[in-house]
Amino acid sequence: MIYEPAEDSYLLSEQVKKHAFGSVLDMGTGSGIQATTAASLRKVKSVLAVDVSDEVIIFFKKQKLNKKIKIKKSNLFQSIKGRFNTIIFNPPYLPFDKREPFDSQLATTGGKHGYEILVRFLLDINEHLTKNGTGLILFSSLTNKQKIDETLEAIGYDFEIVAEKKISFENLYIYKIKRNWLLQQLFDKKVTQIHKLMKGHRGIIFTGMYKGKKIAIKAQRLELNIRTVDREAGMIAKVNKKGIAPKLLFKGKNYFAYGFAEGEFIRDFLKHSKKAETKRVLLETLRQCRVLDIMKITKEEMHNPYKHVIVGKAVTLVDFERAHYDPAPKNITQFCQYILRNHQLLAAKRMHFKKEDVIKLARHYKNNQTVENYKKITSFVSAL
Repeated sequence: MIYEPAEDSYLLSEQVKKHAFGSVLDMGTGSGIQATTAASLRKVKSVLAVDVSDEVIIFFKKQKLNKKIKIKKSNLFQSIKGRFNTIIFNPPYLPFDKREPFDSQLATTGGKHGYEILVRFLLDINEHLTKNGTGLILFSSLTNKQKIDETLEAIGYDFEIVAEKKISFENLYIYKIKRNWLLQQLFDKKVTQIHKLMKGHRGIIFTGMYKGKKIAIKAQRLELNIRTVDREAGMIAKVNKKGIAPKLLFKGKNYFAYGFAEGEFIRDFLKHSKKAETKRVLLETLRQCRVLDIMKITKEEMHNPYKHVIVGKAVTLVDFERAHYDPAPKNITQFCQYILRNHQLLAAKRMHFKKEDVIKLARHYKNNQTVENYKKITSFVSAL
């Protein structure tokens, strides 16, 4: 079934006239209204109209088309190569309704909730837009606007509503989307498959692929007046020289990229680890804390490093946002506090100890950070 132009189609075509430029990809072209509108513009050089439907492809091949337009069959970006200045998509966006005829569902249903096809499209768009490219997408209030907004934030895209129209029981929205400031900078680095991992108090961490390997990118939250990311990048570069933290790969203003630490948070690891594995991780963490102490750097958070120690094949300290130079560094003593806090969990692994013994050892080390006092702590842990 070929989706005939309706109110949503005409609403979108008006925005195509305003925003389309350069090379254009009309995804899910249907009747071809967006492709033909784009091709009529002087600022548009070429149009690739694609659709998953054989019926649409056959229909188009029988038409006398503008010379700028080429037709191709593709399931979203599956058969698409290269990048485009403008990508247009008027997707099927309605939630599944079993009362709808099957042919109609193919043209209008975006999935069980209505947003599934559009989300799949958005997760791949970054690999097909030019650096300063623009996307034009249309969807309905029935599609779940919050889900679309969250997906755009997760892939690092800014968006604005360039058109909105109320029809019957729904609102139609047209978004103009483009890379945010971070993705603009990462484009030249050829980082791909970028996706938000987590959002912190001061920064946002994304993952991506760089030179065939998974990386993490930490970006400053620019809506805040606090600026910590650039200083953190400098701190990581220093501790990298001693084999601490994931390797810093490159940095720019308000962001840096580093090797992705595979594994799980230490709190999750300790829930299932065996006694020997637990000892290994505690001792290795203490060793790295000792290195930082010698460097006169307090990392902070080591008294509760639930997101600061990643356990995989290696034990990796991450997040140096609050790290600072300190004449009396506190990494070992803070991690001793963490061991105390997990007294019952360790006891369940038959690693019994008296709390006062740990407190005594930590106090001696705090007052005199010698190799001897450090070794007393590691010997204590080894004997558990």
